[in-house]
Amino acid sequence: MDRKQFITRSALLTAFTGLGLDAFAGEGRKKKKGKKNPNSTKSTPMAIATWRHGLPANEAAMKVIEAGGRALDAVEQGVMVVESDRSNTSVGLGGYPDREGIVTLDASIMDEKGNAGSVSFLRGIEHPISVARRVMEKTPHVMLTGAGALLFAKQEGFEKVKEQLTGHVQKAWQDWLKEKKYKPVINIENHDTIGQLAIDKSGNLSGSCTTSGLAWKMHGRVGDSPIIGAGLYVDNEIGAATCTGLGEAVLRTCASFLAVERMRMGATPQEAAEEAINRIVKKHANYKDFQVGILVINPQGEHGAYAIHSGFNYALHQGGSNRNFDSEHYIPGEK
Repeated sequence: MDRKQFITRSALLTAFTGLGLDAFAGEGRKKKKGKKNPNSTKSTPMAIATWRHGLPANEAAMKVIEAGGRALDAVEQGVMVVESDRSNTSVGLGGYPDREGIVTLDASIMDEKGNAGSVSFLRGIEHPISVARRVMEKTPHVMLTGAGALLFAKQEGFEKVKEQLTGHVQKAWQDWLKEKKYKPVINIENHDTIGQLAIDKSGNLSGSCTTSGLAWKMHGRVGDSPIIGAGLYVDNEIGAATCTGLGEAVLRTCASFLAVERMRMGATPQEAAEEAINRIVKKHANYKDFQVGILVINPQGEHGAYAIHSGFNYALHQGGSNRNFDSEHYIPGEK
């Protein structure tokens, strides 16, 4: 290396260091050992999902994978289990409605090739995740919303079911109407989303995310779940991430994309998860008032998990075991 090359490289390194980035920590460079999640191991195939309702989702996903199926099929069929559970008040048609008493659904899905599909503000369809997949596979678009998404679903043979709040959800909405106060409640009812990531026997990654959104939201509100790069992001060479919690905070920071890009620059999945949450905290003065959790995986099957507050848990199906774990969190002293 001559003097000119040395000066140029030194200047670049100094500049990128000032930005908090390692300019030379991309693909092809040997990575230093960084912080790892204590529950993480290098092992595939695997499936991981947000919250305790991720356990049955993982069971369904791993049945697909063990039978030789794609990770894409696994993450679709996995979250469908939760979408069909009418006792779940944060996902599917059994979810809490908006302030007008209407349940609207959002979902997104990504495969190993970087293809993506999503739907938002969808009404009366039991499996929005499957409609999102059809958007990905049968249209030139990534996202359909509202009446257009419903029209497409019907054209694809999905049946629109009668929109009717379940008994306890109806009562909860009527109780809310008495005061009409809106404030996100930390960790309530698994907090509005299931996100699932999986790696199949071929080593390919896919992810899904589906939700009925925040309870008592304004009619027309859409959160992070159907937004590629916010609620979900998959890059088969680098890894994948999915978020849960207050969607507005995730949208403002593109948290899933941020986590994957941090891994591209050399971070471990745990470091990437923590960086995404740290960014949310930095950008929101009121971060103590809401929860966001994130799951991150790399192609080797290692994972990271992190949240703002305690209480975020996730399900991990790996090495023949399907277990639930509590995530580490940003705010110290919470149990």
